[in-house]
Amino acid sequence: MDPLEDVLALLGTRAHLSTGMSAGGRWAVRFEAPDGVKFNALQRGRCLLDVEGLDAPISLAEGDCFLLTRPLGFTLLSDPHAVPVDAGPLWAAAGDGLPHVGDGTDTLLIGGRFSFGDRARSLLLDGLPPVIHVPAETGEAGAVRWALEQIDAELRGRAIGSTLAAEHLAVVMLIHVLRLHLAREPRAVSGWLSGLADPVVAAALRSMHARPGHPWTVAELARAGAVSRSTLAARFKDTVGRGPLDYLTQWRIELAARSLRDGGDTLATIARAVGYGSESALSTAFKRITGSSPSEYRRRERGRADP
Repeated sequence: MDPLEDVLALLGTRAHLSTGMSAGGRWAVRFEAPDGVKFNALQRGRCLLDVEGLDAPISLAEGDCFLLTRPLGFTLLSDPHAVPVDAGPLWAAAGDGLPHVGDGTDTLLIGGRFSFGDRARSLLLDGLPPVIHVPAETGEAGAVRWALEQIDAELRGRAIGSTLAAEHLAVVMLIHVLRLHLAREPRAVSGWLSGLADPVVAAALRSMHARPGHPWTVAELARAGAVSRSTLAARFKDTVGRGPLDYLTQWRIELAARSLRDGGDTLATIARAVGYGSESALSTAFKRITGSSPSEYRRRERGRADP
């Protein structure tokens, strides 16, 4: 099992597309901090991206895209001297049409956001930098450009199922962006994501995700990466920030929590599925990691889901 695929599935990753925006002349639009992960792609023209807390604006060229992984306000603008207007009134005035700012239409953006489950911040987003910028000129960005072109075609064509198709394509784009960023700047991520850039650690992660219920030992995981136990332990701790068996425990608890939230399996069944020999063993580990017993957690999460 691919750990990135595993985590994105666990988090219930969904894309939500907006109507995009056109602009021309001198312009600037200020956006509030988004829910989830915001993305935009520049289909035509050039502009700047100014994010709260960053030292300097990022230059965006035609074909570029970016992910904003933190709830930070940001401004898209033609130049540093443009006076920003708020995005809300622009979108309200546009209704079902395309929001527009400035004079002319030399700049065109498409965008949206990704939503995740409650554990996204600690499982995924905290390991990423605040902004991921993918320039179109990057040679490996072809798959990202393809996904963006298909999204644009679906939104313009409005064929049957186009919205759903475009949203799935956006998730494909997200995976390609994360892959590209990991390959290009492996030290810019942390946690298990950084482990995917180390072939030895990645082999251990893939093994644990493929068989989370298996009684793994460090020696077995080291053999998957063709290294010694001490080498795996050191490299895993250096990249992921914890030992391999500590990571395995955390992942098993995440899987157990999903089963408690979403399914009707008994605690004994869940315990066996995630590698614990008894209900009591799972309960002890679950309370140590989450602060709640499995039964308390299930009641609380089911209560949240009730209308």
